[in-house]
Amino acid sequence: MRRAIIGLDVGSTTVKAVIVDPETKDIVWSDYRRHHTKQAECVLDFMVRIGQVLAERGCDDVRVFATGSGAKPLERPLGAKFVQEVNSVTLAVETLHPDAGSVVELGGQDAKIIVFKENERTGTKAAIASMNDKCASGTGATIDKCMIKVGMPPEETLDLHFDDTHLHHVAAKCGVFAETDIVNLVKTGIPSDEIMCSLADAIVMQNLSVLTRGNTLRHKVLLLGGLNTFLPFLQECWRKRIPETWDERGYDYQIDVPIEELIPVPENAALYAAYGAVVYGMHEPAHVGVYHGLEGLRSYITEGRKERLGEAAGPPLASNGAELEQFLEAYEVEKFEEPEPDAETVRAVIGLDGGSTSSKAVLLGEDGEVLMKAYTLSKGNPIQDAKDLLDELRGRMADKGARIEVLGFGATGYAADVLEECVRADVNIVETVAHMMSATHYFGDVDVICDIGGQDIKVLFMENGDIKTFKLSNQCSAGNGMLLQAMADQFGLPVTEYAENAFKADLAPKFSYGCAVFLDTDRVNFQKEGFSKEELLAGLAQVLPKNVWQYVVGVPRMAALGRKFVLQGGTQYNMAAVKAQVDYINQRVPDAEVYVHPHSGEAGAIGAAMETLRVVKRRGRSTFIGLDAAIDLEYETKNDASTTCHFCANNCSRTFIDAFRPDGSTSRYISGFSCEKGMVESKDAMEALVKERRKIMKEHPNLVTYEGLKAFKRIAGVKPLPEAGTSLQDVKVERKFFGAIERTTYERAFQRSSEAAAQKRAKWRVGIPRVLNMYSTAPFFRTYFEVLGVRPKNIVFSDPSSEEMFAEGGKYGSVDPCYPSKVAQAHFHQLFFHKHEQTPFDAIFFPILTHVPNFVTATVDDASCPIVAGTPDVMKAAFTKEQDYFANRGIEYLAPAFSFAEPTLLKRDMFEAFRSVLGVTEDESDFAVQEGLAALERFDQDLQDKGRAILEQVEHDNRVAILVLGRPYHHDPGLHHGIPDEFQVLGYPILSIRSIPKDPAWLARFYDEDDDVLGVNDVWPENYSANSAQKVWGAKFASRHPNVAILDLSSFKCGHDAPTYGIIDSIVAKSGAPSSSLHDIDANKPGGSIKIRVKTYAHSLKLREEQLEDVGARKAELQRRIDEKRLELLRMKQEQLAEQRRADLGLERQIHELAEKVSLYRAEAALVERDDDTRAVTESLIRLGRKTKDGKVVRV
Repeated sequence: MRRAIIGLDVGSTTVKAVIVDPETKDIVWSDYRRHHTKQAECVLDFMVRIGQVLAERGCDDVRVFATGSGAKPLERPLGAKFVQEVNSVTLAVETLHPDAGSVVELGGQDAKIIVFKENERTGTKAAIASMNDKCASGTGATIDKCMIKVGMPPEETLDLHFDDTHLHHVAAKCGVFAETDIVNLVKTGIPSDEIMCSLADAIVMQNLSVLTRGNTLRHKVLLLGGLNTFLPFLQECWRKRIPETWDERGYDYQIDVPIEELIPVPENAALYAAYGAVVYGMHEPAHVGVYHGLEGLRSYITEGRKERLGEAAGPPLASNGAELEQFLEAYEVEKFEEPEPDAETVRAVIGLDGGSTSSKAVLLGEDGEVLMKAYTLSKGNPIQDAKDLLDELRGRMADKGARIEVLGFGATGYAADVLEECVRADVNIVETVAHMMSATHYFGDVDVICDIGGQDIKVLFMENGDIKTFKLSNQCSAGNGMLLQAMADQFGLPVTEYAENAFKADLAPKFSYGCAVFLDTDRVNFQKEGFSKEELLAGLAQVLPKNVWQYVVGVPRMAALGRKFVLQGGTQYNMAAVKAQVDYINQRVPDAEVYVHPHSGEAGAIGAAMETLRVVKRRGRSTFIGLDAAIDLEYETKNDASTTCHFCANNCSRTFIDAFRPDGSTSRYISGFSCEKGMVESKDAMEALVKERRKIMKEHPNLVTYEGLKAFKRIAGVKPLPEAGTSLQDVKVERKFFGAIERTTYERAFQRSSEAAAQKRAKWRVGIPRVLNMYSTAPFFRTYFEVLGVRPKNIVFSDPSSEEMFAEGGKYGSVDPCYPSKVAQAHFHQLFFHKHEQTPFDAIFFPILTHVPNFVTATVDDASCPIVAGTPDVMKAAFTKEQDYFANRGIEYLAPAFSFAEPTLLKRDMFEAFRSVLGVTEDESDFAVQEGLAALERFDQDLQDKGRAILEQVEHDNRVAILVLGRPYHHDPGLHHGIPDEFQVLGYPILSIRSIPKDPAWLARFYDEDDDVLGVNDVWPENYSANSAQKVWGAKFASRHPNVAILDLSSFKCGHDAPTYGIIDSIVAKSGAPSSSLHDIDANKPGGSIKIRVKTYAHSLKLREEQLEDVGARKAELQRRIDEKRLELLRMKQEQLAEQRRADLGLERQIHELAEKVSLYRAEAALVERDDDTRAVTESLIRLGRKTKDGKVVRV
């Protein structure tokens, strides 16, 4: 053997090497080792040993081909040729397993899926490959870190087997969040084997749903890479989940073949990339990849990397001492000095921010001055944390010779709910509002508030002095303070010395912004390349703002956000982080004003205290049980079999904390649960909670839900088809001389189809996906089919969207990134595998709607979104790509194109679409179209009647109703994720755009005399999209109605909605109407984020209602005074007449009516004074009422 080819796979965590005989293609030597970030050194060790093997075999013709994420820098030192790793794996599989259908490879920091598809015409195979990008989720790095958290020795994982009977939630989208979930599971006592199996399942499902890109894995499926080679529980998880997807999709595979043969782990599975590099080299010319020997590699290790430091480095945090001094003078916050009390009694409120890792409390004077601060690490018990903080405040004030008179107590953070219950806190305020109130208290009208904590990031975007919208780090941990803490820990530094060391650096390595797991790997690699501790600290500080603004928040143009920025949160105590943030913002917003909160770490607690001051002042009293009583509060903790959660098979261990108040009442807090169900004590408590929610929802109508459900039900008042021969008025159109058109009206007989056709229609069964513009037009199509004789029970819509539906059926393809279109595949899946299985369909109907109904006047166009309009064709492609789901089930797919812009053309197109399918005559089809359009009008009128009733009621009660600005398909609960429902439960009636009355006479009072009350050309003259134009019109209406607030919903990266964002913002900014927007709704339901958003906006709505109440109270007071004065004058006139012995019956009647009215004022005032807190709820309830015969709505 004189010739040999060496294949190297230099990965993120390991190095693999093979020596291959080019004549036989056999592997004659191989090895696999972890490099512990010393990639070049590990390769050198390999090449030394390989040299010995080659010398023994007498090889003098040696070539090297290298692949993997760490191979490119070693190409020149070795003389090797670099091969892209997907190509390497593909070549290895095609060579060793020509019958393979798919490949799944998991590496240390990458994951690859390759699907081989055969061209039926040519017989050639094409490889469709996908690979992870900037995220470590679903890779070996995640498993490595989580094994450490679980405390499972690596050797134990080699014998662990997959068991799916006790799986727990583990976040698959982010490796750091997976770690957090696993830590929580460990704390709750979940066995380590269950946790590792849960992690494996999360990784497998993440890769199957993301990396397959909608393709179905084809057998046989090769499991490659180190993880798949050495971890049996991961192999078994793949072998369970992959066949499940095959069964779901009806993929034909050999059931009788052992699963180990269908999804094998081939011999040397960890070496395939290295072997593939060799296969690549076999097809290269002889001079390519000639091995240069060891000297080049040794030189690279000792000298080459030092030369490369300059390439991988950027400028330091401060270029010189003067710049640093200037920065510190401008931004360094002075150390807080507690003011000395000037009296024996200090009147103040207390604000407490109870976080997951630490809790903070502040004592705030009546003038808003911070008098004292306290801090404690969380002990996992918010009651004890609060007791300790309050005791510290009391003790420190006592040391100063004073006592605290607590005027009120407010809380924010995760502890707020329990403190509201057990110590009767005056305020339970969401963190976003607390941070906003704190920032505006110190800096006035700001544009952006950036709060970076240890484990989360909140960026608040302000408008009109209130939160317009915000971004949370609810899907990724990159950019939070833990990054800096972890870096300091690596060097044994207290985080308080981070900035001091970082400012000493003369250069800083350029970290790749993004995943926290990859950043840690970058840190290790940079350290091995020779960067100093100080340089690494500086580099990571510089990448922090990139992660915040680009990776987490995703803001493309910061200048559009405004120019006044406030930085707060505990991370802002690190001046290196502040310097990086200030530089980043100033580079992108040259005229920016950047401020650092004087109490960064306590901003939330200060906000809670500010709100407490406001609420107590308005209410006139506090509900707080008192400082001494709170400190002396007794509580019991219980953790045994009786506290175990039984709402699912996981049976999570929970802790009940019962607090006993001085008045004898109790409250319970539950901790240790891993999902929302665990918050509820028992099944009875869950049923009571659901019952209470339903009661509230019944009392406060939600027309978004009503419209979304009613659109797919039968519409009353539909007329049957006329009998054959019924007289019908028609128009004959003739073309005369010189192109003139002549229309002549005449009467003829109505033509009916045959009895056989009618019987066919009665048996015909059609499935319709409940998606997209069907929410606009379903009443029309349903009525059309019913009028033609299709039985109502045979018109079957898919169910509303849900997470479960998408998880089961959303993997056939994608209309990326449009989730409303993407979810259509899950509806088709349900129609095929559930509805059709119950009773077979004859057809599935999903029309291409180019134009949809639109009430907005003088529009440029009423077009539908092209992605939405084209989805029916995309669904056809998705479900005929690998097999024809329609033909295999005997289902006809109907996807004709229609436009609602022109009724005459709509009639023609409907007839052409169904003349042969349903055997209808043109007269029957035209009549059904007319009835469908009439049903659509009745549907609209019903909604408008209900909307008008709500609007009139909220005006009368000085309440607020929420108008949801969304496209019609955002009425789907799977798309809006229950956000309108959360506001409904808080007592706000919900309106849809369709439910706003369109009667010009009714609307006129909200517009100027010459305004087009149904137009948008004054704010959007180039409008083109029907649904988007309706959203803009809805914003115009809400900005004019004092009792209407806006909730703007839009799906992630919606192209048709994007032009309206600025227009709606401008409308809202000018009017000052309450507004909140969510422009990034996607498949995932961020439960915590939704709760925070709802609570944030609810605070703004509460302030709006308080304003309305104050205005209403002033109007009522003015009216009372006018009536009392008028009564006084009328009585004076009565006395004058009496002196003249005269009487006036009309005057007597007026006096009697006014006297009753004035006495009623006094009675109501007495009732309010006596029973301020328990005012009857029924006075503020909103009921839809009933219709009278004349069509009016009367509230009951």
